[in-house]
Amino acid sequence: MEGQIVIKSMNYMLSFHTFPLWLNLTLFFLAGVAVWLSGTRLSIYADIISDRKNWDKASMGFIFLALATQLPEIVTNTTGALHGNGELVLNAMFGGMTMQTAVLAIADIFVIGSMTLSYAARKSINLLQGVVLILLLSFVLVATMLGDTIVFWHIGLSPILLALFYIFSIFVFLNYGKNNGWSVANIPDDIKQKANPKEKMEKSSHATKTLYLYSGYASLTILISGVILVQTAEAIATQSGLGSSFIGATLLASSTSLPELSASVAAVRLGSQSMAISNIFGSNLIMIFLLLPADMFYLKGAILNSANDSAKFALISGIVVTAIYVIGLIVRKRKTFLKMGLDSIAVLIIYIITLYILYTLKGT
Repeated sequence: MEGQIVIKSMNYMLSFHTFPLWLNLTLFFLAGVAVWLSGTRLSIYADIISDRKNWDKASMGFIFLALATQLPEIVTNTTGALHGNGELVLNAMFGGMTMQTAVLAIADIFVIGSMTLSYAARKSINLLQGVVLILLLSFVLVATMLGDTIVFWHIGLSPILLALFYIFSIFVFLNYGKNNGWSVANIPDDIKQKANPKEKMEKSSHATKTLYLYSGYASLTILISGVILVQTAEAIATQSGLGSSFIGATLLASSTSLPELSASVAAVRLGSQSMAISNIFGSNLIMIFLLLPADMFYLKGAILNSANDSAKFALISGIVVTAIYVIGLIVRKRKTFLKMGLDSIAVLIIYIITLYILYTLKGT
């Protein structure tokens, strides 16, 4: 759903509809491969750097991975706001949060050993991140229901407050991670020992400065390839006749979350479950922060006042799926079903229902 909405504003940048279908399919495949490889390598770089610098992996996921994987959305949402598509931008931002959270359900399949992602994640900072995310999403929901107040030029009060709270939360998370907080003690020791893929061993010989440089290259690749991926997905959906179908909406939504998926799966394979969860929670929190630049570029007034029923429902769905994973992190059930935890299965079901309802609301 997110991709279907975003692209309507992105067509101002470059129209892939003028390309033949075969070319768009080729570009879609190549961009997808580039995003997947870059997201995977970015997680490996982040894991190695955090080991060398003794940085908290959850904080690396929250800031480093989340920011890098959100780069395409920063471009597309800002462009949409600049062209006055406030309603479409909000639906894209809020609708994508449930999809990004559902990425954790896919990552759950790749957890090493017979255990769930919620069980293997031992850092309590993930709980703190989830609760803060629910708090901010609730604030946004109230703002869309009561209406926002313009305080400067055409900028609303809520995006300013949300941006300040997000910046404050970064310092809270960093301080909490530095002090380690509390951690789960009964995690099997062999998780990290088994999580030593060949890719990490090969890149461990690189100098730290080189890893920083490669991380920048990977982030740039995600930015460029991510934008191309989403635009070609929309063109393919339209040219193939799937644009108005549930399958078309699913294709577009999936393409927008491919950076988060590749980074999170790679983090789980490295045994850094907390980093994977932080990547997703952090990506959704960054999306809330992006309300401020979107509001600045939206010249028709406070952007939150353009939220429709679809955007409000998407916010509620985002709160629900986040709460489910918070519960999963507290209960910590090890037993898997279809190689996933019950929380992941519930989130996937809610995502499918949400996608269908958003698609239905769009047609009303």
